[in-house]
Amino acid sequence: MTTKYISIKSQREIANIFGPYDENVKNLMKTFDVRIRLRKNRIEVTGKSEDVDEAISAIVALRQQGEKITDKKSPISEISEGAILKTVRGDEIFPQTRSQKKYVKAMNSNPITIATGPAGTGKTFLAVCCALKFFFEGKFSKIILSRPVVEAGEKLGFLPGDFEEKVYPYLAPIYDAFIFLIGAHAFNKYKRTGVIEIVPLAYMRGRTLDNAFIILDEAQNTTIAQMKMILTRLGPNGVIVVNGDDTQIDLEKSVPSGLIHAKKILKGIRGISFVEFSQRDVIRHPIVKKIVSAYQEA
Repeated sequence: MTTKYISIKSQREIANIFGPYDENVKNLMKTFDVRIRLRKNRIEVTGKSEDVDEAISAIVALRQQGEKITDKKSPISEISEGAILKTVRGDEIFPQTRSQKKYVKAMNSNPITIATGPAGTGKTFLAVCCALKFFFEGKFSKIILSRPVVEAGEKLGFLPGDFEEKVYPYLAPIYDAFIFLIGAHAFNKYKRTGVIEIVPLAYMRGRTLDNAFIILDEAQNTTIAQMKMILTRLGPNGVIVVNGDDTQIDLEKSVPSGLIHAKKILKGIRGISFVEFSQRDVIRHPIVKKIVSAYQEA
């Protein structure tokens, strides 16, 4: 454990830091998992080194400006109309295209959302945004990430490391989204405490996924049986978002895609929303739209 101190110069600084009924300090201790005590003209902060450093940075801001530090709901507090949440840097995230707005609305109002479209359309990023929004609002206690691991010529078991190390290359886009939105420290802390859970698709069998926001990425590489299995795991207070690009299927040609099959047979079921993205929704470098279009016309 690490203990550090901050010198206090005036009663006004103490009032700024502690807030009404010590609300700021209570939320700081909850957010950063530290212990904070006032000792004469110093504030004592105790906890893990990285937690203490982040808490002290927040305390310094309070001492200088008197801003209110809120608890884990802060990324969605005081955001503009239409924004989903704020990043760790304070930038607001908005859906930018008509399809993205439809996608966000679907995730807010349906237990199952199935989205298909090319790379760069924001499917994964916006799913992570909504997952965090719902978590910070207290609607769910857990965020579950999964995807099929299908790669030509290389089997997962041959890769070095534990399971998380093995699947990291496959889940990197989701990791990047979380780190961009809430920072690496918070992301790693949520993984460590089980708030964010990484589950192999094959291990979903037998579980009831309740009180959780589930993201299934790269779903074009699921088999029909795998797709049925994960969709039927949904508990009464759960949400599943299924993302995929049905033009980039890596399954063997004899194996039908569970994503394409689901789009055919689940249409019209109330509570399941389908969102189709196109190259018009690509929000990466402008040349990406041209690349996507060229491959579609080839």
